[in-house]
Parts: sequence; C-alpha cells; structure tokens
Amino acid sequence: MSDELTEKKEFEPRILGILCNWCSYAGADLAGSARMHHPPNVRIVRVPCSGRVDPMLVLKGFQRGFDGVLVSGCHPGDCHYAKGNYYARRRLTLLKKFLVAMGIPEERFRFQWVSASEGNRWAESVKEMVEQIKELGPFEGVADRG
Repeated sequence: MSDELTEKKEFEPRILGILCNWCSYAGADLAGSARMHHPPNVRIVRVPCSGRVDPMLVLKGFQRGFDGVLVSGCHPGDCHYAKGNYYARRRLTLLKKFLVAMGIPEERFRFQWVSASEGNRWAESVKEMVEQIKELGPFEGVADRG
C-alpha cells in the first residue's frame, strides 16, 4: 500500500489545455507573466474560440496519453465571436456525458470560463485539476490506434 502512495506522489499528470485565444489564453499568459505559482503540467493548444473546439480534439488528447483535458473560454456574453462560448457550453456538456459513457471519469475533463484578466483563476484551476488528477492516478483508458 505504501508503494501505491509513493507512486501517486511521484506521478505528475499531463494535462491538455485547449484555450480560447481572446480570453483564456490571455488569462494563462497573465498568470505566467505575473509569476503566479501554478504547476507546469498543462500543455496548451490555442484555438480562435472555445466554440471551435471539436470534441474529437478532446478525445485525441486522451488517446495520446494525456491524463486530463481542460477546455477554457470566455465568459458568457464576452465572446469575441458573440455566441461561440454558448455553442461550446452546449457541445462540451454533451461531450462530458459521452466521455463518461466511454469509461473516462468525468473528473478528467473540465470546462470553465477564464477571462483575460483572471490569471489567478487560471492558476487556481490548474492547481485544482492537477491535484484531482494526481488522486486518480495515470489515465490508461483509451489506446491510440492512429
């Protein structure tokens, strides 16, 4: 049992971050430039809008060995493209149910709003997700077949 605890403490999750260019990416950049402490576990893919996030991109992240996926966009009403984040919310809510049906625990996928001025919110969300994924351990559910 102690070996399992040691293994979980040594485990550093890999998280795929899919961020809206206009708000969330800028919020993550603010967290970095303001030197807000947060784990370096997130690999970021910048998209023009959270409304452009294809659910296959999320699935591909799990196939490629990421332990979790975090999608982040502008707050409702603040989308650079007017309604993109509303489309994202609808699509990603359904995706979360689909992931669970595929056997991917819902704690491994997160969708949240982060504006350009919320570097602290970005840093906190990364900390929370890393801690949550560390508790779950490495993800071994979907093999890459492509």
